[in-house]
Amino acid sequence: MNDSNQPMQDIAHLGNVELLTPQPSRSLWYFRDILGMEIVHYGAQSVYLRGYGDYATSTLKLTEAKQPGVGCISWRTSSAAALARRAAAIEAAGLGIGWTEGDFGRGRAYRFRDPDGHRMEVYYEETPYRAADHLRSTLKNLPMKYTGRGVGVRRIDHLALLADDVCANRKFAQELLGFQLREQVLYQRGTQEIGSWLSPSPVHHQVAYVKDVRGARGRLHHFSLWVDNREDVLRAASIITEAGVFIEAGPSMHNNSQGFYLYTYEPGGNRVEIYSGSYLVFAPDWKPVTWNEEERGTGVYWGGALPESFLTYATPDVEQDTANQPVKVPVFDPS
Repeated sequence: MNDSNQPMQDIAHLGNVELLTPQPSRSLWYFRDILGMEIVHYGAQSVYLRGYGDYATSTLKLTEAKQPGVGCISWRTSSAAALARRAAAIEAAGLGIGWTEGDFGRGRAYRFRDPDGHRMEVYYEETPYRAADHLRSTLKNLPMKYTGRGVGVRRIDHLALLADDVCANRKFAQELLGFQLREQVLYQRGTQEIGSWLSPSPVHHQVAYVKDVRGARGRLHHFSLWVDNREDVLRAASIITEAGVFIEAGPSMHNNSQGFYLYTYEPGGNRVEIYSGSYLVFAPDWKPVTWNEEERGTGVYWGGALPESFLTYATPDVEQDTANQPVKVPVFDPS
């Protein structure tokens, strides 16, 4: 908990996302050949990748598992002292798992779970990427050259997590991690929190918590990768279609976040968004934008409504809990 009146700035940004896949070879093909990410390391059950604009050695870890979903979500702190502060606060809140010696490209980390059960960690030490000669850019300020392979995603951007209790997870992100609330969706005259979009940086959101209508816990709605402009999203749609990969929604534009999107399912089953546009928030006194049912609509600024699967499908997939059915809400958009 932040005891001062100053905003907490202990978390710098989203550092790494681990995706679980029951189809490791096919998932690797999708991220490497279709999206254009670069392999940097092989582990026992995992492959480590990066976008050409990511400054860390690795930002995506693909791990073989029985079911798809999200593994560990890694947040980089702003300093070693910030890491110690966040670890102590999380442990005091009763959410801690404990310290690890880190992972490929990252140093010592403190692991924990959010109130919904998603596994996370905070770390500070990180290995900057050093491109091999054949991948070195002539731009000294670009970590790796643009290879022109597939979509050519530049970097990781954000992820959307489903939660049984959006409010509890949003408060956790604000109070224990210091994230800033950017936008919210509140239904039933403001009494039902359907979704909240938060970020520790000027990026509009690096995590979204949205209501899990299946009543499950610890699930992933989508993982998002950034491209530079709308035309890149349109180009991605053609590349992905020609590769025979399922496109669930888009290309189109969200009303929330103003983001331009394309949603696909990678072969392991996880939903992946190709994303651009949106807006940055630099104002220190930013007032969160709140949407109700009427204002929100289908969550699409222009284009057709999002499909029903966008509300019901997440990883790992679960059957509807008929003994404890949640109230069904209109289709919303975790963007």
